[in-house]
Amino acid sequence: MTQPQIITRGNWRKVTPEDAGWQFSGLEIAQLSAGEAITFEADALERAFVPLSGKVTVEVAGETYEIGGRASVFDGLGYTLYVPRDTAVRVVALDDAELAIASSVAEKKYEVRLVTPDDLSVESRGGGNASRQVSTPIPPDFPADRLLVVEVWTPGGNWSSYPPHKHEVDREGESQLEEIYYYRLRDPENGWAVQRAYSPERDFDLTETVRDGDVCLLPWAYHTTVAAHGHDLYYLNVLAGGAEGRTLQACQDPALAETQNDWATAQADERVPFVPRYPENS
Repeated sequence: MTQPQIITRGNWRKVTPEDAGWQFSGLEIAQLSAGEAITFEADALERAFVPLSGKVTVEVAGETYEIGGRASVFDGLGYTLYVPRDTAVRVVALDDAELAIASSVAEKKYEVRLVTPDDLSVESRGGGNASRQVSTPIPPDFPADRLLVVEVWTPGGNWSSYPPHKHEVDREGESQLEEIYYYRLRDPENGWAVQRAYSPERDFDLTETVRDGDVCLLPWAYHTTVAAHGHDLYYLNVLAGGAEGRTLQACQDPALAETQNDWATAQADERVPFVPRYPENS
């Protein structure tokens, strides 16, 4: 299996399990011009279609769904269309669009299901300068086989995925999940963040700058992210694992887990939540 790594924008468009050296998780980013169409064959992958910007129609199982509409990931919560395995799909861009296609190898077949911003909570997590906004379009109780999808927004200067945690072993309080991060910055030209992934047991420590359009592969390791001051950060999480139970349970770094005890008395970051449910003027 691969070790944690950052792949910079321009050096990737699609991550498959074969690329990553693992079993399940995948991600593709499609940059579509208005009127452009892409197709997906019926195969062993369950997929989640998440417009990051623009609007598309998705033709699947005799139905057509129109999804999207935000100008960027910072303008509103996302739409997600879940499509099970063994199901062909045709996508047509109604205007210029960026479309994320999260996927996992699946055994069981479920039903097509649309998740709209009305179905999502505008959730604040953490405290102090570890405050961030989270929505989970495909949570553990979603009727899917393995795929889990999360959207996270972190205001500039704040920590996210904190305390550092890992999804490495299927056991009480932890799940083994292959995780992909896809980063977008509000300022794509100048914005940046820092991703750390580390494993004392493996004598491994990666601390690397990430920029708009980069992707991180996390097969194991404690991990956490911090947005540079003044640079709001978004990332899409794609996770999947082989355990029978669907869960996002994580094991926190025991050396840092107690830092969250201060959140109950810490002054809340007034910027969070800072992404509305729907774009203004929608």
